[in-house]
Amino acid sequence: MSLRYALLAALHESPATGYELTQRFRHRLAHVWNASHQQIYRELGKLHEEGLLTMTEVPQTEKPDRKLYQVTAEGEQDLRTWLTRPQPRPPTRDPLLVKLFAGDLLDLPALRAEMERLRMGWEQQLQTFQAIEQEHFSAPETLPQHYRMQHLALRRGILGIQASLRWLEEMEETLDQDN
Repeated sequence: MSLRYALLAALHESPATGYELTQRFRHRLAHVWNASHQQIYRELGKLHEEGLLTMTEVPQTEKPDRKLYQVTAEGEQDLRTWLTRPQPRPPTRDPLLVKLFAGDLLDLPALRAEMERLRMGWEQQLQTFQAIEQEHFSAPETLPQHYRMQHLALRRGILGIQASLRWLEEMEETLDQDN
């Protein structure tokens, strides 16, 4: 998948400026797709050139004009076409898992330190995702289908992190048994 479809999907929800999209990616879409401010603006320019987005300049006093992007009919059709195509699962490339294949050579204190860094990062990410869930999806049964689907994407992220944290517990138990 490319940033192209993440942007089309985000703009399908509602028109936005590049800055607003960057904020959506940081806050509401962090569990789905990561993109830098520069990547977003570069892709918005391409989508506009291809006629998949309109861009309206909104004047502001004492600031540069804002550029408001909206999906065109062609952009919506491109998104609909993409939605019908099965997408491959992204490949797993996890250095820690590779290290475990040479487990007899591992320095256990270094491994435990790496596991603790992972735990802290995953716990922080879990807190972020749970805050997004509380703020935007506190009563999912009352939301329109569009938002319920977004909530399902967030739930996958939450459940994946919870599973990773449980896996770290299993690793600790195994390491404790070996000592």
